[in-house]
Amino acid sequence: MLDRVCISGFADEISSDFEEQLKTVTELGMHYISLRSADKKGIADYTAQEVQTELLPLLEKYQVKVSSIGSPIGKVGVEDKEGFEKQKVQLLELCKICKLLDCRFIRMFSFFIPEGKDADSYRETVITKLRQLVEIAKQHDIILIHENEKDIYGDTKERCRTLFEEISDSHFQAAFDFANFVQCGEDTEECWDMLKPYIVYIHIKDAVTTDNENVVCGTGEGKIEKLLDRALNQEGYQGFLTLEPHLVLFDSLASLETTEAENVIKKNKAETGADGYAMQYHALCAILENIQNK
Repeated sequence: MLDRVCISGFADEISSDFEEQLKTVTELGMHYISLRSADKKGIADYTAQEVQTELLPLLEKYQVKVSSIGSPIGKVGVEDKEGFEKQKVQLLELCKICKLLDCRFIRMFSFFIPEGKDADSYRETVITKLRQLVEIAKQHDIILIHENEKDIYGDTKERCRTLFEEISDSHFQAAFDFANFVQCGEDTEECWDMLKPYIVYIHIKDAVTTDNENVVCGTGEGKIEKLLDRALNQEGYQGFLTLEPHLVLFDSLASLETTEAENVIKKNKAETGADGYAMQYHALCAILENIQNK
């Protein structure tokens, strides 16, 4: 069972220093990361040439591969035409970076909805824009994996399903995030049941609804162990389980969330980013061991 999955993670939660990220994951025995930022620079701000000269040599030195590109594509206002055009250019470069890193997946989103506006009223606009992004990915045979994120169009299970059904393309699939669904008031098991045909990638992040705070995986309301048991033992899931601890206030969190970081992490659960990352890794390993021993 466990030979069908690989543990990866957003290593920038360890440190902004890229080499420190790689040292930590290899010390834990991991061989993959999701590349979101390195050396205080978001991956969408890198060129393929910069990745080749600055990041690839370190990845090769530590023998670490990239499971996905943790891009901010789609994390722009749905009405922001200039921002969308900029992101199309970024996506083209990110596809080149994927090829360079022998990576199949680019994580992305489905646009922020203006506060107070009805998300459903933007349905056609969102789908039209996403189709343009999917066409870029298809040219490079890259799979865009949509993360269910708070405050975007695809933050509920129903709207996520709408996107996958309407776009209906193998280059547009789901990255399932337990915590984000919890923080949107959704039942993760119902979400899993509805989106199961589209899930090709899983984020390991947990949360509680009492204050929407992130917690160590398996200790919140995400039903992570129950759903991973189903996925691995009954449904034949194969692929990545990607750590996204959100257990310390790491450097780039404020720029990754629409709300204040303190609304997500009330207090550090660990002394350092490396400690928090290790906590999440060992908690996931314990969950997987429990599943295997059932």
